[in-house]
Amino acid sequence: MKRGLEIGQTATLSFRVTEEMYAQFEGEVVHPAYSTVSMVYHMEWVSRKIILPFLENDEEGMGASVSVKHLAPTTAGTMVTAKATVTKLNHRFVVTEVELANKKGMIGKGEVVQVILPKEEIRKKLENSIVEKSI
Repeated sequence: MKRGLEIGQTATLSFRVTEEMYAQFEGEVVHPAYSTVSMVYHMEWVSRKIILPFLENDEEGMGASVSVKHLAPTTAGTMVTAKATVTKLNHRFVVTEVELANKKGMIGKGEVVQVILPKEEIRKKLENSIVEKSI
């Protein structure tokens, strides 16, 4: 990683909730509200925005873990802002605390852990995870 990433650095992401972000299974909407799955996606995305400027050309960040608390429902059309803050840096690991809020207040919070790895190492791990087809 390039120098400069420090504890306390932040990134933000704003988006409008769409019906595609509703809680649903196999295409059937369970609740007409912003889903926890979408929240995890946005937590990872805003956390990734922090590391992007610091990745070397031969490196990539991968999600290692996400913890999330979905605190309040949010409907389609609502603007949401996600904010990630670096709380820990440990060798190849970057930990961010993430909060999501709409105009009424906080709707979610959690922690994202990313690991920075050489692209070649990721490629090899992926190749090893592919199940060989029998002839």
